[in-house]
Amino acid sequence: MPQRKRLWIVITDGEHARIVVPGPAAGAFHTERAEDSATAHKRSTDLGTDAPGRAFESSGSTRHAIAPKHDPHAMAKQRFLQSVAGQINQAAAEGAFDELVLAVPPGEIADLRDALDRGAAAKVIGTLGKDLVKVPDHELGPHLAQWARPAAPKAG
Repeated sequence: MPQRKRLWIVITDGEHARIVVPGPAAGAFHTERAEDSATAHKRSTDLGTDAPGRAFESSGSTRHAIAPKHDPHAMAKQRFLQSVAGQINQAAAEGAFDELVLAVPPGEIADLRDALDRGAAAKVIGTLGKDLVKVPDHELGPHLAQWARPAAPKAG
C-alpha cells in the first residue's frame, strides 16, 4: 500500500510562524510548531537608532529630519522570514515532510519562496496569499480546503 505524503502548511506573517499539519478528521488541522519573532512588538526606536539624523536646509536655517534608508520593522520581518525559510530548508533536507503549502500575506510570499533552497522549493505544492496567523486551528478548514485530507494513521 502506498504511503501517504506528509503535508506541512507554513503560516507566517513576518512576525509569527506556525507549522500546521492535517488532523485525523477531514478538514481538521493542528499546529505542530509555533515561533514568534523576538522583535514582533518592539518600537522602531528599540530596533534601530534613537531618532533620524537632522540636516540643514541649503537656503536657510531650517532643519529637517533625514528619513532612514531602511525601515527597521521591514528589516526585522525580512530576517524572521529568512529564519523560517532556514528551518523549512533543514526540515526538508531531513525528510520531515513531503509536500509544503505556504500561507503568507501576498507581499511576503516571494520573499519566503526566494529564501527556500531547491530541495524545499521542489516540495511546494501551493501558496495562499492570506494572513492566517491569528486564525485558530479549528477555523483553518475553509481556508485550506483544497489541501485538506485526513492525516495517515501512525504506525504503532
